[in-house]
Amino acid sequence: MELSCRYLITQILRKLEVYENDPTVKLLILKGQGKVFCSGGDVVAMVLSIYGGHWSFGESFYRKQITLDYLFATSEKTLVSLINGIVMGGGVGLSMNSRFRVVTENTVFAMPEAQMGHFPDVGVSYFLSRLPGFFGEYLGLTGAQLNGTEMLACGLATHFVLSKDLLLLETALSEAASDTSTIPKVINRFARKTFLKQDSAFMRLEIINKCFSAKTVEEILLLLQNEVANGSDAWIIEAISSMKSASPTSLKITLRSIREARMQELEDCLVRDYFICYHIIQGIHSIDFLEGSRTKLFEKGKKPKWEPSKLELVSDEMVDHYFAKVEAPDIEHLRLPARKNIPKALESKL
Repeated sequence: MELSCRYLITQILRKLEVYENDPTVKLLILKGQGKVFCSGGDVVAMVLSIYGGHWSFGESFYRKQITLDYLFATSEKTLVSLINGIVMGGGVGLSMNSRFRVVTENTVFAMPEAQMGHFPDVGVSYFLSRLPGFFGEYLGLTGAQLNGTEMLACGLATHFVLSKDLLLLETALSEAASDTSTIPKVINRFARKTFLKQDSAFMRLEIINKCFSAKTVEEILLLLQNEVANGSDAWIIEAISSMKSASPTSLKITLRSIREARMQELEDCLVRDYFICYHIIQGIHSIDFLEGSRTKLFEKGKKPKWEPSKLELVSDEMVDHYFAKVEAPDIEHLRLPARKNIPKALESKL
């Protein structure tokens, strides 16, 4: 989805409307081309538009993307995502809304937005908040990568299939499309058992729960540092390093969004994410998104200069600005359509 994401989202929206109005279409398969499922939205185009004074481009793109996510989540069609390769950002928002989420040995999941001055958006907080314990907070704050096996173990995926079998699976799914009740059996024919490696962070959920259940980002970091002092696994050191290099403001936005999502429905999370993103791309309260994008995409290797530069300088009042409802009469704000179907979060039991 890297090539002209705005165009692709528009095309998918149009095709989805056609499919939903066609009673003969009962199954939709979502997949990527090549070695990547979807590594996110067109951040470069969004950033360049902001530099050019046209931040409304980003707002328009984001509004369409969130609408597409919601339509997928509430579709009455059976959705299957074949997640082979990298899945990040916008790709997570699309695929997690599928009833069946098939991963492979090539799958790499991550939500590293806080390292770019952004936050895990497109409703991802809804899914992260529903993972076992506080594993979602760990993923959102650190941007840690998961492989297909780990996605299956924590519930982000429903099946693991070897990449060499994906074409056969897709053919079998197409043949079974007339009777979607058989879809679980079809996928199970190709599914493989997987085993977590001992060094996987998910194997240490007790430590993750202990540290990432803390009330504030500062407390989480302190608890992680205490674990290091007592002797720890490499993933804890990586988590600390990642959080220390991220935007302090983004970390606090991320933690609050995941915590709020625990008590919200998907629609609420999507609307809230729209407000946060709106404020971020406007750059009134902070330019961390532009700063993070500059060092990650345009001047690689340089360290971003976050403002504020430290967690203790980011007050609750500052974070409140990002969660505030947007009031701007000159912008066509997000209006999610009325739908009959209720989103089903992380349906992993068939």
